[in-house]
Amino acid sequence: MNPLSLYVPNVHFEQIPIKNLVSNQEYQRNLSRSHIERAVASFNLYQINPVKISRREDINYVFNGQHTIEIVALASGSRGTPVWCMIYDDLSYEHEADIFANQMKFVRPLQPYEIFIANIEAGSDVQLIIRDLVESYGLSIGKRKSPGVICAVSTLENIFKKHGYHCLNRVLRLIIGAWEGDCDSFSANVLNAVTRLVVVYDEQLSDALFKEKLGAISLKQLIRTGKERRSGFMGVSEVMVLEYNGRRKGNANRLFMNSLYFHEYNILNISDSKTDDIPIDEDRRVDEKNLFGFTDEKQNAI
Repeated sequence: MNPLSLYVPNVHFEQIPIKNLVSNQEYQRNLSRSHIERAVASFNLYQINPVKISRREDINYVFNGQHTIEIVALASGSRGTPVWCMIYDDLSYEHEADIFANQMKFVRPLQPYEIFIANIEAGSDVQLIIRDLVESYGLSIGKRKSPGVICAVSTLENIFKKHGYHCLNRVLRLIIGAWEGDCDSFSANVLNAVTRLVVVYDEQLSDALFKEKLGAISLKQLIRTGKERRSGFMGVSEVMVLEYNGRRKGNANRLFMNSLYFHEYNILNISDSKTDDIPIDEDRRVDEKNLFGFTDEKQNAI
């Protein structure tokens, strides 16, 4: 017996129509329709993996590839479409379940930076544009936190995909102008917080005033205070608005705090309950007529 055979699974490959595959075992997870639809929308023939099959009593049981067969069936429009199957003939039901439960135990998932670099090598327009924009400011994208290095790769991609090149460009310009490349300034929470201000307030937000006011506060203090107010980047956004407004009590050039959430309610369609519990303290209190930043003229027109 060849000793190397201990490391080679005893399998053979066949093309089997999807309609002849069974994936109703109790250990299988529920199908995610949203995942299937997203995969079909970006269907790529070269991303299809062989489906692992346990053939018992002439029935082809799927124990790895349940979503794959549904994606191919939906993309092709037919359950008669064949898929390549890696077939085991010597598995019991219990062995299948054990393989299913533990198959991902030693799989190392790709990190966002690794995916980003692979997309760069593949010539992906999105990643190339983001890289060139970041490097135009003398910064770089990397894995380790250090001055001038952005590690929040997936955050950069999300901002670009949701809000576009010009928004990401302005976010980077504001952060660099206020904190001059401090490594804490490129965390996901700070990037998302500045993006929220740019998207919500747009031209009402003065770049020069932002750099002046926010540059005067240390990032560690800003982030710590943000955590005390609210978890995630929204707490940091609130602190940024407070610092930007300073002691101004009039409406001129003032950013209304509630607009952060009013905008979210309209754009992302969150439930009323998510805005009802927003605490308004003395520093955040605004006139009820201008609750969402409307001028009197706009308010009267509603």
